[in-house]
Amino acid sequence: MLIIAGLGNPGGKYAGNRHNIGFMAVDAIYRRHSFSPWSKKFKAEIAEGEIAGEKVLLIKPQTYMNLSGEAVGEAMRFYKLQPADLVAIYDELDLPSGKARLKTGGGHGGHNGIKSLDAHCGKEYRRLRLGIGHPGVKELVQHHVLSDFAKADQAWLEPLLDALADNADMLVRKEDSQLMNKLALALGGNVEEEKPKPEKKAAAKSHIHQARNHNQPKLPATGPMAEMLKKMFGNKGD
Repeated sequence: MLIIAGLGNPGGKYAGNRHNIGFMAVDAIYRRHSFSPWSKKFKAEIAEGEIAGEKVLLIKPQTYMNLSGEAVGEAMRFYKLQPADLVAIYDELDLPSGKARLKTGGGHGGHNGIKSLDAHCGKEYRRLRLGIGHPGVKELVQHHVLSDFAKADQAWLEPLLDALADNADMLVRKEDSQLMNKLALALGGNVEEEKPKPEKKAAAKSHIHQARNHNQPKLPATGPMAEMLKKMFGNKGD
């Protein structure tokens, strides 16, 4: 079994907050795949289903962000799971909006939800960080994360969540690099073809130009032959 835990704060007041992008991601996966109705257990909302032939438990802790590990840890102990059986999805200030990173283990980066998971679940679990951007100064961070996404954010937020839901099988099969490519493509990344290097094009043109010049015979500038050519072809204007 794999637990996919989205981090956020419970209640309608926080539903649209940037801090709740983890809840939004789990909700997107829930809508796209076949899961049981949401129920309350382990201090969380949970839904059971199957993706890519593996049992999956979606979990949204209802303990508030700072105590997320209490709910997830309780579920892991109940099912006798290890950190490797957990994926946490959460917001990341230090990533530009719409960017995503996925890795196993690492530090908490000051994220209180991850501090709690580390304390209750161990550290070697997979972490899917979804970028929400940084407001620029530390004093504005709390307001930024606890504010709703702006209308302009929907241009990247919806495609990101849709791509994650569409490719949740890769998340389950631990095809992390392939999943990151899918998310990047959904946001318009990694699709630009490599452009020819200007210096190579210039060199090729110069080479052809030189070859053409070398193949042309030198015409006499003076003498009878020069005079005859002038009469035949006329003087080309400069």
